[in-house]
Parts: sequence; C-alpha cells; structure tokens
Amino acid sequence: MTSGEMGGTGDMAALAAALRAEVDGEIRFDAGSRGAYATDGSNYRQVPLGVVVPRTVEAGARAVAVCARFDAPVLSRGGGTSLAGQSTNTAVVIDWSKYCTGLITVDAERRTCVVEPGIVLDELNHRLARHRLQFGPKPSTHSHCALGGMIGNNSCGASAQAYGKTVDNVRRLEILTYDGQRAWVGPTPPAERARIIAGGGRLAGIYAGLDRIATEYLADIRRGYPRIPRRVSGYNLDSLLPENGFDVARAPS
Repeated sequence: MTSGEMGGTGDMAALAAALRAEVDGEIRFDAGSRGAYATDGSNYRQVPLGVVVPRTVEAGARAVAVCARFDAPVLSRGGGTSLAGQSTNTAVVIDWSKYCTGLITVDAERRTCVVEPGIVLDELNHRLARHRLQFGPKPSTHSHCALGGMIGNNSCGASAQAYGKTVDNVRRLEILTYDGQRAWVGPTPPAERARIIAGGGRLAGIYAGLDRIATEYLADIRRGYPRIPRRVSGYNLDSLLPENGFDVARAPS
C-alpha cells in the first residue's frame, strides 16, 4: 500500500483502529474533527486523513510508527498559525498543542532550556520569567504559536533584529524519522561524526548521508537549507535572554 492509495474506507478504518489500540491519545477520524483541522492561519484548505492528539511525546512517536506501518503520511501541528498552509495536508495530523506542552528543564546559568513541541511561546516566557529569562524571537502570533511550529517555520518577528531568528536560538533537536530513528542531534564535531558512523546502524547512515550532502552540495547549502523532511519531538533552546533587557554581549555586530 502506498500513501497515494490511502483513503479507502477499509484502509482508514484499519488505521484508525490501530491508532486507538496502540497510541495513548485522542484519535479523531470523525468528519467534524477532520473539518476543524482542514485549515490553519492561511487561506488554504485540505481535509486531513485523521487527527491524533498524543498525551505524551512517546505516544506521538508511537503514532508515527503506526502511520509508517500503514504507509500513511503524517503532519506535525502546533498552534496552527502558519500563513502558507504548512499545518494542512492530506495526512494524519499530529497535534502536539494540547498535552505536549512541558518545560522539561531550565539551566539559568547557561541560559538554556528543554521544551516539548506543543508549548506556546507566551506560556514558555511566562514560566521562564521566574528565572528572569525569555526566548527572544517573538512573531505576531506569540500568544498561541507553539515552539515546534516556530522551529519548523524558523519564526522571527519584530524582535529578530535584536535576537535573531528561531534557528539562531536553538542548540539541538530531538528528531524522529518516519522509519523510527529517534535521536538528539546538533552541532557535531568531525571526530564525533566519525564515531557515530563507525558504530553502524540507522543513525550512522543518516550521518554518513549528511556528510555526503555537505561534501557534494556545499555551495547549495550555503545558499539555503536543503528540503529534508523532518519530525521533531523535543527541543533544547539556546541563548535565552534576560527578561527585561538585551544582553549586549550577545548583540549582533
């Protein structure tokens, strides 16, 4: 079965049943829920195959595994504030914004934190306020955009000239590939990449492939990021900022 063949009544019923049996979350394949998720902040409309609202990050990862078994496409969704249709598709929508909203750790001294993908920017900054910190990028939808969506869209907003874009403030990501590889990734020195590649396995294949891309397409990469599908389930945010002022030491030149 290919993703293009998904959509038959039997296929969809089997997929929905498997998700309900294996995933700790709300599994919504009714017409009303599908209609509610058919749009985002844009003018685009695309009715999803169904909706999964996982109660934990692990449940979301399990939902991806079930969808992969059925060869069904998946789409991660946060606050649904995307302006170009990024949150809509003929896919199983995984909505992280209801339950996966945790602020896992805060390192006030290093000004970093780890968050779950569904946490809303204003809520994150509210929780960081006790540490006199904030996450700098602030798009106009800050009251309901999720960090996962900000990372996917590389959001910035009016504060970008001072604090940079989201990409400038993320240290590492926990990724989940469609075929089930889950790992923390970030800046990786050559020696560490060599160690991972020598270890073999799926992660080694990913790193070897990235090294090949970096070697063969370096000029293209310098002009812009390659279009590589990616799934994320956790984030380590870097460069948290003093709550009431700009850190001059980190000011762009």
